[in-house]
Amino acid sequence: MTSPNPLLSPSPLPFGLPPFADITVQHYAEAVEAGLDQHLQEIAAIADNPGPATFDNTVLAMERSGQVLNRATAAFFTLVSADATDAIRDLETDLSPKISAHQDAVFLNRNLHERFAAVDVSGLDAESARLVEEYLKEFRQSGIQLDATAQERLKEINAELSRLGTGFGQRTKEAMKSAALLVDDVSDLAGLPSSDIAGAAEAAAAAGHEGKYLLTLIQPSNQPALASLENRTVRRRLFEASLARGTSDDSLDVRDLILQTVRLRAEKARLLGFANYAELVIDQQTAPSFQAVQAMMGRLAPAAVRNAQGEATALAELAGHELQPWDWAFYSARVRKEKYQVDEQAIRPYFTLESVLSEGVFHAATALYGITFHERPDLDGYHPDVRVWEVRNEDGSRLGLFLGDYFTRETKRGGAWMNSLVEQSHLLGTQAVVINNLNITKPAPGEPALLSLDEVRTVFHEFGHALHGLFSDVTYPRFSGTSVPRDFVEYPSQVNEMWIMWPEVLANYARHHQTGEPLPANIVRKLNDSQLWGEGFATTEYLGAALLDVAWHVLSEADVPEDVIAFEAKALAEAGVAHPLIPPRYRSGYFQHIFAGAGYAAGYYSYIWSEILDADTVEWFKENGGLTRTNGDVFRSELLSRGNSRDPLESFRAFRGRDAELEPLLKRRGLD
Repeated sequence: MTSPNPLLSPSPLPFGLPPFADITVQHYAEAVEAGLDQHLQEIAAIADNPGPATFDNTVLAMERSGQVLNRATAAFFTLVSADATDAIRDLETDLSPKISAHQDAVFLNRNLHERFAAVDVSGLDAESARLVEEYLKEFRQSGIQLDATAQERLKEINAELSRLGTGFGQRTKEAMKSAALLVDDVSDLAGLPSSDIAGAAEAAAAAGHEGKYLLTLIQPSNQPALASLENRTVRRRLFEASLARGTSDDSLDVRDLILQTVRLRAEKARLLGFANYAELVIDQQTAPSFQAVQAMMGRLAPAAVRNAQGEATALAELAGHELQPWDWAFYSARVRKEKYQVDEQAIRPYFTLESVLSEGVFHAATALYGITFHERPDLDGYHPDVRVWEVRNEDGSRLGLFLGDYFTRETKRGGAWMNSLVEQSHLLGTQAVVINNLNITKPAPGEPALLSLDEVRTVFHEFGHALHGLFSDVTYPRFSGTSVPRDFVEYPSQVNEMWIMWPEVLANYARHHQTGEPLPANIVRKLNDSQLWGEGFATTEYLGAALLDVAWHVLSEADVPEDVIAFEAKALAEAGVAHPLIPPRYRSGYFQHIFAGAGYAAGYYSYIWSEILDADTVEWFKENGGLTRTNGDVFRSELLSRGNSRDPLESFRAFRGRDAELEPLLKRRGLD
């Protein structure tokens, strides 16, 4: 007898956590298909209602619709990103175009649009009026104003873009795996920490290369091992393998997908009445215009490159030979060690994942917001590595669930991210269930996971997203948590990074995993002194990716090039960020943010745009006493809890008392 599909009804588990242990691949397929059919029936009932359109029978009915589909897709796409077996990838290929077509069926429904346009908003509260406004905006941006022929073409474009994005994501995940560097002799790994060497041995054994060492890759261009490997030839091989991903004339080459994607996005923008795809995207963001974004990056780029060149000169002097790109991280680490007496490998024993989480991230959140974390080993995630915590408010009331999935594996895509399994909504009576995913190398059995300072930063950063989801206090699911414009979503997560080096937080979590001794005060001082070192490189590599993203998305259909690599080089040169020693953080061949679905397409600028708000917010915390419950309550109530229930920049002004200023960011990055 076939077991009932767990996704077709609300989960019986706390907070609606999906019962992953009971869900099969076939269940996902059936539930998504059933959800699509049911949602279309619900939409038809709203659109074809013979009575006058009201907020209740149209807008609220829309917000309540699609619950089976939302439940099924939230669980399914969590696996697509974090634990994608071959069967899950095949199902993704099948379902993604159907989901895209379904979105078109909803937002190109003229009867539905007419009912939304007819709703009287005069007596509604601000959040409800905004809900109507946001729906009408999505109808416009989806092409409701187009004639039937143009709408059919738009549907074809959207379906093909969905297929291309799925293909890009799957190829880049495989390319990252296949580009891992296999090393025969352990002596070639001189300089790597012993824990990393052990991890490389385990990775090699798991891949069928017993007795060898496999240096797996992370998503960005520059790989962490480059800072430690003493063998210059091995560094070069690792660096070149990283940069060649997606452009190696093999089955994982993505250049065809890139060109098709850019061409179709340009056509879509033209159909919708925009000069280019970047203009279309900006219409959905907090930035006032595409020109404002360009002006901001144009102001930052020259100073960043100038600072980077100064760093390059210092590194070449230290190296005593002509510097190559694969040398940068190695000699930069030596500068930190020799000039600032900061040895990043030597301080890793003070940063265990367990301590960073419980005594760092959770401790700071408790100090600021009064919330507490209670691990729930009785609740299962989708993989044995997933841990589950129940989060409670200071008064003991239940806030939501937090899931942590921290270790890399072959079935997980690269990078780090947060996503929601259940979104908070007073209308639906739901509380948040959120996940953080990272790609930390899993330690040998019985050994602690020792983090680099950059990995510590990522743990704090992603938890900032989690707080944004957990603290959501909105009526409508459409506005919940991180459902804000793309160029605002990184802001709360960047703010949460400030607590990494905050004295009382650092002292609580940065303790040697064997002796329990705190990170010595002189090392803390040196870490603070060295903060500006490397900002030229970091800002230049980031702007390289952001400006490359822009270059791809200002093209018209006729201007799309034939040669991806040549275009990339030309775009970086014209933007003034083509430093020969600093590749962009992501090259086109593995730029998942912009080509594996819409995601950050024409929006990778968002990180620096959000950082303007972040840097100004850090100044506010410093001016008002730092890590206090009072400050946490203000930030939570005026900003983190609001989601998109009001204009996010209005939330910022309510919190800060004014618009953000650029100067704190310039100072932070050494660009003033």
